[in-house]
Amino acid sequence: MGEHPAAALDVLRDPADWKRNTVVYQIYPRSFLSTDGGPTGDLAGVIAKLPYIAQLGCDAIWLTPVYASPQRDNGYDIADYHAIDPSFGTMEDMQRLLDEAHALGLKVIMDMVVNHTSTDHAWFRASRESRDNPYRDFYVWRDPQADGSAPTNWESKFGGPAWSLDQATGQYYLHLFDVTQADLNWEHEPVREAVYAMMNWWFDRGVDGFRLDVINLISKDQAFPQAPPGTDGRQFYTDGPRIHEFLNEMHEAVFAAGDRLTVGEMSSTDVEHCVRYTHPDSRELDMTFSFHHLKVDYPGGEKWTAAPFDLLALKDVMSHWQTGMQAGGGWNALFWCNHDQPRAVSRFGDDGVHRVRSAKMLATALHGMAGTPYIYQGEELGMTNAGFTGIEDYRDVESLNMYRILLARGVPEPEVLEILRARSRDNARTPMQWTSGRHAGFTSGTPWIDTCGNEAEINAEAAVADPDSVYWYYNRLIRLRRETPVITTGVYELIDREHPDVFAYLRRGEGETLVVACNFRGHPTSLAWPSELGDEGTAELLIGNLDPAAKPEGGALQLAPYEAVVLRVPV
Repeated sequence: MGEHPAAALDVLRDPADWKRNTVVYQIYPRSFLSTDGGPTGDLAGVIAKLPYIAQLGCDAIWLTPVYASPQRDNGYDIADYHAIDPSFGTMEDMQRLLDEAHALGLKVIMDMVVNHTSTDHAWFRASRESRDNPYRDFYVWRDPQADGSAPTNWESKFGGPAWSLDQATGQYYLHLFDVTQADLNWEHEPVREAVYAMMNWWFDRGVDGFRLDVINLISKDQAFPQAPPGTDGRQFYTDGPRIHEFLNEMHEAVFAAGDRLTVGEMSSTDVEHCVRYTHPDSRELDMTFSFHHLKVDYPGGEKWTAAPFDLLALKDVMSHWQTGMQAGGGWNALFWCNHDQPRAVSRFGDDGVHRVRSAKMLATALHGMAGTPYIYQGEELGMTNAGFTGIEDYRDVESLNMYRILLARGVPEPEVLEILRARSRDNARTPMQWTSGRHAGFTSGTPWIDTCGNEAEINAEAAVADPDSVYWYYNRLIRLRRETPVITTGVYELIDREHPDVFAYLRRGEGETLVVACNFRGHPTSLAWPSELGDEGTAELLIGNLDPAAKPEGGALQLAPYEAVVLRVPV
């Protein structure tokens, strides 16, 4: 465990199917690195840290939106698809990033938001000029009901109604997210043609793929029914009636022309749809993000409450997606963290005394599964939730909306702030912690959002210098994945679903089986050795987060708090 695994990884890379054999590093540029002393990160900061990402072992980077935007939703409200927001740099900076990433062997995946645009987009500004403007049909406009109220009772995913009235034209426009994020009308063919032309424009500039934001929401039920009591209307636009038609059309118009990675963010979807989205014969997408495993701490399905996670539910959900996607020929994108989720080590591990160990355990649990792993910036350091104490610390529009909504419901403010500390998207958006210095080395000026305050203990400079750090453990997992094909191709099988502490599973391949066992608790526990694997003495340790690592003896595997091991058994 003490040796720096810094050798070049190129010899382990399999170019035959780079999409299924790759590991992607997600960058939230706004919080990554500022090179000019500004409050937000910039493209030059991304360029400066490309060697750090390549050294980690990743094959690709995914950039959240850097397009021109009023930043109402931190770039997911795009005002111009063909321009870089000045806060991040210029188009020349973007081209330099592409060139330098490719020189290091890194693919570049851009975030693409085509369910909606900013209301500052030229299309929407033209759309609201008059009812007969040629761009009116680029968006979803509907007349009020007889009493003047919104066309439907659908709710925005950010809280409040999903329709806003335009006083000048007397109609409502649909926005499933913020009021400044107007939904595009995918039923209108010129919209689709414009989107495909824009995507091809970016591919002509050298990008290698797209992460498609909430892409399964683009097809709406054109009857626009009222949502039954107790529902928010999502059943009328999630995996909508023409979604597979639209994605197949997009593939043929854009993605089929080259070796381009596509990953779809899927909101409230199911395995059956995702198998179809990602099966090669469907010619739609390469892989999908689903979020059901990140709802196992939502009691009664309610996100905005503070509650512990349910380990049995987590095992059920992860196993359902592993087995379902494998059986149908689909492909998962694997992740614990992203820019919209709390930090995994605070959520599912221990961000106190066992932070390093539990961060490695969570990495082991995920990277042993079938799918393409995604690492979110700072995850490889074991970065924690923000721990903000006052509403003035928050910047996220969803969190600020929910603060007002929960107070209006009569929830006491201390309880609201406790909920935000557990749930806010800002937990993932604090500055990347590069050093132990001022503002964690993120900027020499004042950052747009405060750091977590624990950069003296958690920072990249210290992690790279420490061979036993979370950073180098991720590197070892990436190497193991490349050296061990059964991790990519083997059949997944859950072990001991009822165990209250351990998430363990098998990966069965030809001639060998892997046992992945992870203790999700802060106390020691024991896992019975699967009898069908025969003599436990034949098990070979491939990786573990403790030294010495647990080995099966006497028909059981004794696991320390938050311990994780991957064992190989010949068959």
